[in-house]
Amino acid sequence: MDELRALISKHAGSGPATPIPDVVVSRITAGGTQEWSMTGTILAFVAQGRKRIALGDRIHDYRAGQYLVASVDMPITGTWIGIRPGEPALGIGLVLRPEQIAELLLSAGQPKETGTPEGLAVSDATPELTDAVTRLARLLDRPRDARVLAPLVKQEILWRVMTGPQGAVVRQLGVRDSSLSHIARAVRWIRDNFAESFKVGNVARIAGMSESAFYRNFQAVTAMTPIQFQKQIRLQEARLLLATTRDVTSVSHRVGYESPSQFSREYRRQFGTSPSRDAAVRLEPAI
Repeated sequence: MDELRALISKHAGSGPATPIPDVVVSRITAGGTQEWSMTGTILAFVAQGRKRIALGDRIHDYRAGQYLVASVDMPITGTWIGIRPGEPALGIGLVLRPEQIAELLLSAGQPKETGTPEGLAVSDATPELTDAVTRLARLLDRPRDARVLAPLVKQEILWRVMTGPQGAVVRQLGVRDSSLSHIARAVRWIRDNFAESFKVGNVARIAGMSESAFYRNFQAVTAMTPIQFQKQIRLQEARLLLATTRDVTSVSHRVGYESPSQFSREYRRQFGTSPSRDAAVRLEPAI
């Protein structure tokens, strides 16, 4: 783990992206405040630090030596706990690609998945998984080797997770007709059309499910109803826009609210401050 921390620290200075496709690293030096973000579809391994994540009404804690799997792109709030500049949070992530998972499933002849797993899960990393993640991080220093070896090590990492406690979450991502893949289709539609009003039945048809099955499975994966999910995305998008403008009414309409007063109420409930005050603070010049 010490070697992995050193490698992440070395390569996290210029942002999350790395020369190895789909591999990201992070180094966070300030914690204690809530952050709002989308998860992406990712396997995230923590090498140092502890984070608490809220997805709907579910709370997930994960720490050094554990990994998190997000199988669909979901809105979350997260707080890093007990970190400081001399002891930052360190992590390395691998973007999950359904086609790569499907290829592994085909090679292994895995049985058909049933049920609907949660879209976010946390587990302890095995020594074998930790070793594979460390070998992947080593390749950040060896670009020539990385071109050949990184795809093989990424396959090993996927395999270790697919055959571990959260394997069902990852395996369903690679199955075209799994319940998770149907919900992922609906999640993408809501994410791309968050400013539009919709009927749950229409989105259920996009997902290829009956309305009752869609509603039940959507909540199982995301811990939210489709409308709650849309509202979370709208508010996150609004906060990004308010970092560039103080026109609260315009922002409320751009993210799909017909009533600016309703937007202000829900914004305050979500972020603990009014949109106008948040915009003013975030637009103040640094001194």
